[in-house]
Amino acid sequence: MSDMPAAPRPEARAPRGFSDRRGDGALAEQRIVQTLARVYERWGFEPLETGAFEYADALGKFLPDADRPNEGVFALQDDDDQWMALRYDLTAPLARFVAQHRETLPRPYRRYAYGPVWRNEKPGPGRYREFWQCDADTVGSDRPEADAEIVAMALEGLAALGLGTGEAVVRIASRKLVNGVLQAAGVEGAAQTLTVLRAIDKLDRLGPEGVTLLLGEGRLDESGDFTRGAGLSTAGVEAVLAFLAVPAEGPRSAVLDALDPIVGATPAGAEGLADLARIDAALKAFGVGAEARFDPAVVRGLEYYTGAVFESELVADTRDDRGRPVRFGSIVGGGRYDGLVARFTGEDVPATGASFGVSRLAAALRAASLDRTAEARGPVVVICFADSDMGAYLEAAAELRGAGIAAEVYLGRAGMKAQMKYADRRGAPAVVILGGDELAAGQVTLKDLDAGRAAATGIADHEAWKAARPGQVTVPRGELVAAVRHILE
Repeated sequence: MSDMPAAPRPEARAPRGFSDRRGDGALAEQRIVQTLARVYERWGFEPLETGAFEYADALGKFLPDADRPNEGVFALQDDDDQWMALRYDLTAPLARFVAQHRETLPRPYRRYAYGPVWRNEKPGPGRYREFWQCDADTVGSDRPEADAEIVAMALEGLAALGLGTGEAVVRIASRKLVNGVLQAAGVEGAAQTLTVLRAIDKLDRLGPEGVTLLLGEGRLDESGDFTRGAGLSTAGVEAVLAFLAVPAEGPRSAVLDALDPIVGATPAGAEGLADLARIDAALKAFGVGAEARFDPAVVRGLEYYTGAVFESELVADTRDDRGRPVRFGSIVGGGRYDGLVARFTGEDVPATGASFGVSRLAAALRAASLDRTAEARGPVVVICFADSDMGAYLEAAAELRGAGIAAEVYLGRAGMKAQMKYADRRGAPAVVILGGDELAAGQVTLKDLDAGRAAATGIADHEAWKAARPGQVTVPRGELVAAVRHILE
């Protein structure tokens, strides 16, 4: 016998920011993707799949968490010394695909895509390192109406997921308006611009006072960490705050009228106002009303946006498993990114799109008690009594599956009581019993588990419950499928 010490057993644990999903959780995300895909196809978008890895230089450096290791991505070096990284969204791979196949693609090119993406960032409520997105993009159209179409389609997607009027609102702005206020505030250079954008993006979380500090010298947070500010002058800070103070309530045209004296005199601001006016007209033609609003505070985190931007949050009370209020942030967002394909080709290719955060949306719907996904139902379970009758059990399950009913034979080695408990944990609607008596008589006994649970709540005495046998019925073997279908219906 070896004297070597046994190797330590690893602790079974999932990495932070990565989650396991089963049953209802997995089905909720599948339902979101399937629902959105149907909406996208109705609007004339075709599917596209790209690989999980892209070369790092093709992905570009557009993530806001640039202070994280690997600048926000998970990267590795290939055997040819080229760096590859897991995609952080589905838009950067689209830009690479369009550049690579531009000679054969229709223009505009309308595609939708879904799948997991990865970001090397700090996890939090509804914020994961691996999560699913479901996107739709139009590449090759510079018309503001293309932006309006994406917004209207996103709202249709939210409605298709069961969100009613007032449960989600899309807020729209334009990077051109932001560029106009930056010009008015005297902002210079990419670094200062990025700092101002990040400050604006934190308005909802920090309020005007926190943003004022970030626009100026900087802000000391509750943990004692200091965030360096943009260093704007007093006049520059006032210009940005006046821009952010424009109310997003009321008609979209009224918001544009309020923004005109603030940014309309700058070239970028005037262009942004003109674009939003056309988006407003297109949204009206689509029948989109107050559920889409103009809000100058929307800037979006990714740096590649060049024009209209938008995002949507749930307008509902969201709480975690302990009942504590929690905020999930944007569940769908997007905008115009006219320079992304040009990184590869040098040719300006306008583009606009929307991205649903599937994992975050599913978590937010659960937290707001708005998940319309039906509870996951397991298969009908055929109880196993004796090895000698296994053929009869397998035939019954096969007959049910042939009729389109999910079914399985219990293939463990436990007794009747444990098998019933197994069926309950699986969420089975019914169990099939083919014991010796049933087989001899050419019959089958069915237990309607839902009916049994419901009846049990009204029967206090255990013996009375056994005598009543709630939810149990015996029928001829030839009526198995019809009887199970009756239970399911």
